[in-house]
Amino acid sequence: MSVHETGKDGAANPLKQLAKYGQSPWLDFIQRSYTANGSLKKLVDEDGLKGVTSNPAIFQKAMGQGTDYDPQIRSILEHQIVDAGTLYEMLAITDIRDAAKVLHPVYEQTKGVDGYVSLEVSPYLARDTQATIVEARRLWKAVDAANLMIKIPGTQEGAPAVRTAIAEGINVNVTLLFSNDAYKKVLEAYIVGLEDRLAQGKSVAGIASVASFFVSRIDVKIDGEIDRRVAAGDRDAAALKALRGKVAIANAKQAYAYWQGVMKSPRWQKLAAAGAMPQRLLWASTGTKDKSFSDVLYVDSLIGEDTVNTIPPKTFDAFRDHGKVAPTLTEDLKGAEQVLAEAKRLGLDLAGVTTVLVDEGVKSFEDAFDELLGSVAAKQAAFVGKKVTTTTLHLPADLDAAVKAELEDWRKDGKVRRLWAKDATLWTGKDEANWLKWLSIVDDQILDLPKFEEFQAEVKARGFRDVLLLGMGGSSLGPEVLSETFGKHEGFPHLYILDSTDPQQVKAFEKKIDIAKTLFIVSSKSGGTLEPNILKAYFFDEAKKVLGDKVGSHFIAVTDPGSHMEAVAKADGFWKIFYGEKQIGGRYSVLSDFGMVPAAAAGLPLRLLLESALRGEKSCAASVPPAQNPGALLGTVLGVAAKSFGRDKVTILASPGIYDMGAWLEQLLAESTGKNGRGLIPIDDETAGPASVYGKDRLFVYLRLAEKPCEKQDAAFKALIAAGEPVVTIELHDRRQIVEEFFRWEFATAVAGSIIGIDAFDQPDVEASKIETKKITTAYNETGRLPPYEPFFKDATFAFYADPKNAAALKDGKTAEGILKAHFARAKAGDYVALLAYIERDTATREWIQGVRLAIRDALKLATAAEFGPRFQHSTGQAYKVGPDTGVFVQITADDAITLPVPGEKYTFGIVKEAQARGDLEVLGERGRRAVRVHIHGDLKSGLEKLGQIIRAAV
Repeated sequence: MSVHETGKDGAANPLKQLAKYGQSPWLDFIQRSYTANGSLKKLVDEDGLKGVTSNPAIFQKAMGQGTDYDPQIRSILEHQIVDAGTLYEMLAITDIRDAAKVLHPVYEQTKGVDGYVSLEVSPYLARDTQATIVEARRLWKAVDAANLMIKIPGTQEGAPAVRTAIAEGINVNVTLLFSNDAYKKVLEAYIVGLEDRLAQGKSVAGIASVASFFVSRIDVKIDGEIDRRVAAGDRDAAALKALRGKVAIANAKQAYAYWQGVMKSPRWQKLAAAGAMPQRLLWASTGTKDKSFSDVLYVDSLIGEDTVNTIPPKTFDAFRDHGKVAPTLTEDLKGAEQVLAEAKRLGLDLAGVTTVLVDEGVKSFEDAFDELLGSVAAKQAAFVGKKVTTTTLHLPADLDAAVKAELEDWRKDGKVRRLWAKDATLWTGKDEANWLKWLSIVDDQILDLPKFEEFQAEVKARGFRDVLLLGMGGSSLGPEVLSETFGKHEGFPHLYILDSTDPQQVKAFEKKIDIAKTLFIVSSKSGGTLEPNILKAYFFDEAKKVLGDKVGSHFIAVTDPGSHMEAVAKADGFWKIFYGEKQIGGRYSVLSDFGMVPAAAAGLPLRLLLESALRGEKSCAASVPPAQNPGALLGTVLGVAAKSFGRDKVTILASPGIYDMGAWLEQLLAESTGKNGRGLIPIDDETAGPASVYGKDRLFVYLRLAEKPCEKQDAAFKALIAAGEPVVTIELHDRRQIVEEFFRWEFATAVAGSIIGIDAFDQPDVEASKIETKKITTAYNETGRLPPYEPFFKDATFAFYADPKNAAALKDGKTAEGILKAHFARAKAGDYVALLAYIERDTATREWIQGVRLAIRDALKLATAAEFGPRFQHSTGQAYKVGPDTGVFVQITADDAITLPVPGEKYTFGIVKEAQARGDLEVLGERGRRAVRVHIHGDLKSGLEKLGQIIRAAV
């Protein structure tokens, strides 16, 4: 005989002998190689094994170590884009099915009594009845094996799910049972579920269930309390010591006695007569934790008719070797009652212990599931490789420790899952849940891909040479990134973005395009934003002069349903109208039609872009623990750095090939977080310098394009890292991965907003400047002139304006240089300087503003923002007004070289721009911000040159 057939003394195999007393040995273990190499079948054949149970901890050990699962992981990821949770489930289901096949002969031989393999519903659902029911149904259908049991926790919320599952004919293993009270509820749920089926005229035959009663963990708790009291010199020390290792078994015997009584009841006999099988008690957690006890204590002591013991491998081997087989469950029941009575007398709170154990059990399974999913996510990342971006953190030790602590807090509280569940309490508990449609927009767009591909083909067929998008903020910045990153595609028009009211810039774009061969995209979520409306009016009027009655066929609109722009588009006979999602704010809308429509028109590879976006979504999924979740990780770094370390100047530098990414990020970060005196201040495209020019308020983000990096940037960031500066390096292996990063940064911003403690989806002060602008333009329409506006200082070239408080602080300057010197002197460590230029944004002015900002940064050691108006009002403007009060603002305006009318209005584009600049400065003043306006009279080029000299001298 083999060792599997005999114990150490040659007696019959104790595992097989259990059948004599009606007990079925199951194995609390599953592993792919164990099934594949025949080891599981050997236990069935030689040890009488009759079932298998699994749990997250078991799968974590199986999947997180070794290479058993690598071939299937590789195969899945070659053909599908999935999140870590889905990947785990696919692996687990394969294991469960394979084990079920091995055990199916047992299932047939025992007529459905045994031969089961158990698969657990997500531990995260232990306190959610309805979600547990949905998950049980889904897993039951997915595995599709008659000898499957779905594990449902025996929590207060789990019991109703058990009833529903049984009523639907799903086999159930009820887990995490510690107390008799909880067990009674679970047994009742099983019986009522069967009665529900009978009431529906359905058969109750063939439905199996076990109630997993956890044993050894009770003794660990009780014995720990006994040892503590004995060590403290408790007067009942002897009585306490006599109970060590006995309470859990007594508790189990009491449960079995209750079960026996129920089985004799007329109620059960009626169900049995209809073919129902009893719900057997299954003893779980039967490995001995206390080395002073027998290593088979919780097998030897719990043998009885119609029971199951799911045994861990080590205990399984030990019981085979020296287990003792006898009907112990029904032995000395009076002694068991006395043990429980004595425990009560001595104040050993069994009820309290079992309550705690349920909570701890739920938490430990959650922790194990987190660890499992983290392992799967890590393996997934390794296999996916360069198909996704790579993030490397170089953080000072204190910041690194704080980030890790915050990530652990997010893990423990399930905050990533709560975010996906749209739990508004992650932020302010208001209406945040209504603004999270961006979480699922990628899936929607993939389903809608034929719509975009059809439009793309139509654009190509019509032979447009140019596409001009007219929009602001969230409607224009994402498309601008796509245009600047991918350029013109063969056979498709060139995509241009116009987001300015500067008359010179409007005219410059008009000259770039051939109106007769241009498709105009009027893009506005609300439909009421001033700039896209007047730009539409201007270009529609100009196009009509060229195209006549066909003008509408050259215009499309992207707007939210029911907007003013929708009505305009219909009235003017636009070719097409595409709709946004009302539950997506503008700055989160790049993956909605606001980004996809211009991408399609420009001939970009839509499927590949959406697949990249989907990788971003899946990598940030609810199933991916925070430490492995790139969105949660980045958001935690952003939030903790700002909130706890004052590093709120998020300094973004990108490789030249993806340089414009920062323009989109500016709006996302600033408008989402800059409010209530808090938030992130994005610093975009500030050329990297030595560590000596930076303060302690910086967090650096390097968006590195691996296929075409910049050597100077690489060297600069290497030096910053060496100097101990906090640097987040995000490596994009392909330009298309900017779309993956779109989703990742949206997710990160939501996470950072939660940590900072603000609503990341509202914009409480965006309208302020718009309201002031409207007052001024309305006044102009009514009177034909602008309201009076007097400078507090002027010379031959410059005029300086400010609100009374700022003017008073600067009036002693006497000269232009003196005023700016006094203004910059108000800046202190941790502040930033923002240049807000309401002038044409072209190569020359961008080079000028970049040079000036760097001079300011290097002289003052302060962060600098270089912005053009009015576009920044729809981007960083809110953060400047109601974010951290650390900004020192210099607004720059100039005389316009041309006058450009707005059709249907008395005001011109120049008047609108002037109104916007005035309104912006007025609101900055109202908010108590340090701001001054300098207006250049005469030639812009020479005026900027002179202003640059003065600023350099002033700092």
